[in-house]
Amino acid sequence: MGLAESERRKDEKINGIIYDMLPSPGYRHCIVNGNIYRIIGNGLKNSMCFASMENLDFKYHPEENDDYVCPDIMIVCDRKHLKGSAYGGTPRFIAETLSNATAKRDRTEKKDIYEKAGVEEYWIVSPQGSVEIYYLESGKYILEQNYMLQNDKEDEDYNGETEICLKAFPQIKMTLGEIFEGLD
Repeated sequence: MGLAESERRKDEKINGIIYDMLPSPGYRHCIVNGNIYRIIGNGLKNSMCFASMENLDFKYHPEENDDYVCPDIMIVCDRKHLKGSAYGGTPRFIAETLSNATAKRDRTEKKDIYEKAGVEEYWIVSPQGSVEIYYLESGKYILEQNYMLQNDKEDEDYNGETEICLKAFPQIKMTLGEIFEGLD
């Protein structure tokens, strides 16, 4: 008998090593993911593409091994590579929101995995208010933008209304303030 969904252990398998993703990362991580997911999901209405949030494993070498990661947010367009709770194609976009347990892997191993898999846009988001945006160019990630939220309208560096759009989906736009809304 399997574990109930609420008791399911969250993990990732990278190069044959299983990484436990517990304990859960906390409410700030959830709020940021929810904000980004909601905006992307609304932008993909009436599209063949859809957004997944923390519930679809990405099998990045399905023909070679059974390694997988579980991106915080992923856009999937090629549905023929969906099988159960896993996706074996190439996502169009991935965002990882940093937590104490995953920050190093998100910035190193997982970034390398997404780069080698051909994911054209990768965001590393910190619940403390930063967004790093990488674009795949000639097979390598290039840091395209690096934002640090300054949400105080009285501050000369205020940038809460700075708009970001997804490269492959320019109709999907969000401000820095929207990404981090509800954290105060």
